[in-house]
Amino acid sequence: MGLSHQQVLNKEILQWLIYEKPGMILDCTVGYGGHAETILDSFGPATKLIGLDQDSRAIAFSQERLKRFGERVVLIRGNFEHVKHHLEKIGVSKVSGVLFDLGVSSPQLDDPARGFSFTQDGPLDMRMDQTAEMAAADFVNRCAEQELADIIFQYGEERYSRRIARAIVREREHRPIDTTGALASLVTGAVPFAYRHGRIHCATKTFQALRIAVNRELERLEPSLRDAVELLAPMGRICVISFHSLEDRIVKHTFRSLAQGLAAYLSVLTKKPILPSEQECRENPRARSAKLRVAERLSERMAA
Repeated sequence: MGLSHQQVLNKEILQWLIYEKPGMILDCTVGYGGHAETILDSFGPATKLIGLDQDSRAIAFSQERLKRFGERVVLIRGNFEHVKHHLEKIGVSKVSGVLFDLGVSSPQLDDPARGFSFTQDGPLDMRMDQTAEMAAADFVNRCAEQELADIIFQYGEERYSRRIARAIVREREHRPIDTTGALASLVTGAVPFAYRHGRIHCATKTFQALRIAVNRELERLEPSLRDAVELLAPMGRICVISFHSLEDRIVKHTFRSLAQGLAAYLSVLTKKPILPSEQECRENPRARSAKLRVAERLSERMAA
């Protein structure tokens, strides 16, 4: 089918996602269909799946990949921010399992035209939903210096955020910054020489921060998790794979808040996140930062 993406923590998802009998699975980030295909193959014909994704290319690819499952699959182009609305439109009120895989897929990263990566020059885009108004180029060319520095520091945890923001503002006074190569070059020139030759590329954190800001990834996450938990049937499970410490923190705190007090209706099953095996990390280096957290919806009797 022309595209390659290796999903992470596959065995662990199969182990944790279903507690009792298979039912309706909600994949809030279906992407290129890797997890969805594995789930549908593994749990058999009694399992159905609803897949959401805001990337129209990913949806088109998954439609082709998953077409052999026929009516067992419903794919919807949309952001998980509106998960309740999407399910209401197709008449689904409860599901038996929910999956979030918060990573950027390999086809998105590897396509220069999408602008997620500095490894190949391309337009500075980074939009998951390409109908969205603001691209990364809009952020770097319009934001005030302090706002840029805050975005790069908070979302990228980049210690040289002020120097990078200052370099961006100086450059855009002469010409727009509209390619990934131009931005990566600016970052490289802004940071100390020794920092340019670390374990990761010195522009990695800046690109990550802009991607998070462009797609509003962190601000959308907690309310979406809460909505997804409300859609779970009793004993249904929610599995969330994150790749960033800020994402993982939101998942951990959201699960914890829903599992505390007299009104608790969630049980956290993973006190510490599940990590990929050494073998998986060797075979797929992009899995190294993945963390899986799992929680289970309490029965109606226990939640009452």
